[in-house]
Amino acid sequence: MSTRKLISSGSDFEKVMGYSRAVVQGDWCFVSGTTGYDYTTMTMPESIADQARNCFKTISGVLEGEGFSLKDAVRVQYTITDAALVDEVVPALGQFLAEIRPAATMVVADLIKPEMKIEIEITAFKG
Repeated sequence: MSTRKLISSGSDFEKVMGYSRAVVQGDWCFVSGTTGYDYTTMTMPESIADQARNCFKTISGVLEGEGFSLKDAVRVQYTITDAALVDEVVPALGQFLAEIRPAATMVVADLIKPEMKIEIEITAFKG
């Protein structure tokens, strides 16, 4: 039986809301939706491309901390706040996933804070 491991970013919000930054179950790592904050400065870039780069920086850190990497990504969901932002963000997404090419979905929806323009969720598998 595989062990379930809850990964925390250390945020009090995780306990209050009832979620983990990621969950590792056997050969799978499920990374929660991640927004574009730079967690070293607690700032949010203006551009969606820079927000996406920050998302991938955070996601990569979580994956690598658990023995995974972005190369293990099998599924990605992007949530963006405006379809007009697609052309601006696509090159940044390709910068990280063009060679990996996981199954992907992009949804247009509001996010919980107005400065957030993108949220990225990744599932990784290293079987």
